[in-house]
Amino acid sequence: MAQSKLFTMDRLRFAFSRINEHLWVKPLLLCVLSIGGTFIAMLADNIGLSRVVPDITLDSVESLLTIMASSMLVIATFAVGSMVAAYASASTGATPRSIPLVIADDVTQNALSAFIGAFIFSIVSLITVKNDMFDAAGRFAIFALTLLVFAIVIITFVRWVDRIARLGRVVNTIEKAEKAAGDALERRRHAPTLGALTASPYQAADKGAPICSSTVGYVQHIDLETLQSCAEAHDCHVTVAALPGTFVHTRLPLLLVEGDIEEGKAFETEAFASAFTISSSRTFEDDPRFGLIALSEIADKALSPGINDPGTAINVIGTFVRLFTLWQSPVEKNQLQAITYDRISVPELMIDDLFDDAFTPIARDGAGIIEVSIRLQKALFVLAQGDDQTMAAAAKKHSRMALARSESVMSLQDDIDAVRRTAEFSALPPLTEPSSP
Repeated sequence: MAQSKLFTMDRLRFAFSRINEHLWVKPLLLCVLSIGGTFIAMLADNIGLSRVVPDITLDSVESLLTIMASSMLVIATFAVGSMVAAYASASTGATPRSIPLVIADDVTQNALSAFIGAFIFSIVSLITVKNDMFDAAGRFAIFALTLLVFAIVIITFVRWVDRIARLGRVVNTIEKAEKAAGDALERRRHAPTLGALTASPYQAADKGAPICSSTVGYVQHIDLETLQSCAEAHDCHVTVAALPGTFVHTRLPLLLVEGDIEEGKAFETEAFASAFTISSSRTFEDDPRFGLIALSEIADKALSPGINDPGTAINVIGTFVRLFTLWQSPVEKNQLQAITYDRISVPELMIDDLFDDAFTPIARDGAGIIEVSIRLQKALFVLAQGDDQTMAAAAKKHSRMALARSESVMSLQDDIDAVRRTAEFSALPPLTEPSSP
């Protein structure tokens, strides 16, 4: 009987990638290190350094620690308030889907961790100093550590002030969403089927025994190592039916199993289903389409009458051109991930789905804005000129749909003619009249 693996390398990689989305992890680590630094300073009294190091007065150490304790608490409180304001700005000005990207900002997390860690260090050290737990060497060690912590806090504060001024702003959020989408697309370029065999995205649903989810939510991650082990144990072949980002329920198959199982061989569906991490929200790392959706939502919100910011939508269109140019870049054979899961088939991402996620909302809500419509047509023209014929066809298809939307919304004929001129590249060839007998 197959047992699901709780700690595979792929599962651990996915778990560690989620750490940055939790604000408490880094501050907790810094607090532990701060407490440990105080007790390490106590060891200096036991290694005979008292005759070598200068004798630091107890009052000077207490004064430094008191100043640090009072100031770090204020700064940490101010940092939390600034971060909350940045998160609210990202949610209202961009899209709520971008909040995990803003929370995962390393500079901000490091700053908050440094401030809290310095506060904990000063409090613990002050308690030990006031209780005469240090001799000359210990006082010198704690004095040196205090100066080091001061230097770290000052450097961190200067970097953080520059970052917090931009954190949560629309431009900064677009950059973070572009990086998240680009990283996901880059990983999928080098592993189109995640290291498994290629499955047709249009495979019949009745080809194999379906295994459905016991919960309702979005697929965040698929542990193919666990699936491979289960398939080997049951001597069967598995076809993944729900890629990361798919909304699943109790009647939608996660995967299809082919082999002796179809003939009535008993097996535990939980072992197969446990390879799928399902939650109430989507994540960026294994779901390239989610990054495109987040960017499209930013542009879509900017096009709303209440905001009326077509420049942001144009900025996002340029971002899509960069991302799809990356997607269609050729990959060397030696850079492609080898097929390591020979009992699993995974469908590749469909370029039509990627274009729908990216361009359809902008084409719909920006159809009446001349500058957005023209920039969208120019972007699709660039993507249609590449060597990827599938992407070229998708670009021309979306160009025609965007033109149709603009023609139905715009009232000024000059605007319509301008959009038509930029969309000429996507015009279908005229149908030839059949020759008369």
